[in-house]
Amino acid sequence: MFLIVEARFLAPDVKLLRVQAPLIARKRKAGQFVILRVHDHGERIPLTIADSDPVAGTITIVVQGVGKTTKMLNLKSAGDSICDVVGPLGLPSHVEKFGTVVVIGGGLGTAIAYPTAKAFRQADNHVISIIGGRNRQFVILEEEVRAISNELFVTTDDGSYAEKGFVTDQLAALIAAGRKLDLVLAIGPIPMMRAVAEVTRPHGIKTVVSLNPIMVDGTGMCGGCRVIVGGKPQFACVDGPEFDAHQVDFQILIQRNAMYRDMERKALDQLLQPPAPAVSAGKDAQCPDGDPCRFVEKVPELAGVWKTGA
Repeated sequence: MFLIVEARFLAPDVKLLRVQAPLIARKRKAGQFVILRVHDHGERIPLTIADSDPVAGTITIVVQGVGKTTKMLNLKSAGDSICDVVGPLGLPSHVEKFGTVVVIGGGLGTAIAYPTAKAFRQADNHVISIIGGRNRQFVILEEEVRAISNELFVTTDDGSYAEKGFVTDQLAALIAAGRKLDLVLAIGPIPMMRAVAEVTRPHGIKTVVSLNPIMVDGTGMCGGCRVIVGGKPQFACVDGPEFDAHQVDFQILIQRNAMYRDMERKALDQLLQPPAPAVSAGKDAQCPDGDPCRFVEKVPELAGVWKTGA
């Protein structure tokens, strides 16, 4: 079991968890991830390590509650535990002195981009960070990113905060202004990363994206995280998660990520439907899908999920 020592929301349904995992904290490098299970009958999900403290023996992950497992994970509080956490997995970010590096984080991607932006700055690069969100609420880790950036630009889709527009608009403005950009790293929703690739492609600017496809074992054996890069299959868990954005087949990536959407929606619907018999039977009761309803220990919080569907 891995103890949660800090838990706080950064935005609606976006939660920061600091977890005791001393071996992972000592070994992890920027760009790597972990695979965890909320309980011993749960699915395995990959999450990027946003930060670590080798002295305290903790790692930091940031979770967006979208499906069943991430919703359950976001019910956790300080003092709770996660069943298992495996890592660090994946190849570390390639960090060296490139010159001027633009790091782009869209929504939750800001948390994933942060450790690599920090590593680029430590390698004596001039780091320009561009972060964005749908609105003010979804702009996360702004001050943390500002502290490790030479320049910071913030955008919101609706203009409710900072500059109205998309992160790609700010990137295009930098290029139009004649700024020499030696590397661009973009992390966020797939459409955003694809759009960044199309902005930089005509200018021949080296662009890297971090991919988070469906993943199971994290060791390259299951093939679930297969992506097509440069016309050839690669596995995000062992060959990535970072790849040349101009070589990624984003259309196939989108299709593969949607393969289990109906099953994911069904699992989430079952979670959001109050299992009355399970609540009355206690923590060892069985949900309709067979998972132990250990989350009934969090009935007050879960009641909020049932009520709002959030």
